Amino acid sequence: MQNIPTISRRAMLVGGGALALLLPLAARTQAESLPLVSVAKDRFCGCCDGWVEHVRAAGFPVRVEVSDDMDRVKQRLGVPPALASCHTAEVDGYVVEGHVPVTALQRLLSERPAATGLAAPGMPAGSPGMDYPGVTPERYDIVLFGPSGPTTFATFLGGQEV
Repeated sequence: MQNIPTISRRAMLVGGGALALLLPLAARTQAESLPLVSVAKDRFCGCCDGWVEHVRAAGFPVRVEVSDDMDRVKQRLGVPPALASCHTAEVDGYVVEGHVPVTALQRLLSERPAATGLAAPGMPAGSPGMDYPGVTPERYDIVLFGPSGPTTFATFLGGQEV
């Protein structure tokens, strides 16, 4: 006769309770290990909120500040006018301008190039925050910019790198 181990109801309840306590702790630890993304945006911009949710979904903590003078924010942070978009973020010493996909942001933070930051110039259709139902995604470049000038960092079609 084979002896099959059984789990008591008490052991199941204790295990389930422990799991319920540990899962939020694991999520908080991940968010604490990622740098804060501070986003400046115009109060009337809805696509900026979509980008913020995209970044939060990747586990980044995000703080949003409403600005009535986004041109001043961009100028202070060194965003070239040709690379401007709607919102501007700061993260771990870098500037992130516009609808930059989080995968490009993660690569920037991993590689840490000598640059001011990344930009998704304009408001590319299908990019994070501009990915509305029925929109045909367009191909666009993510530009690395800084003292040595702009260079293509990655190319995307919608939210996917190509």
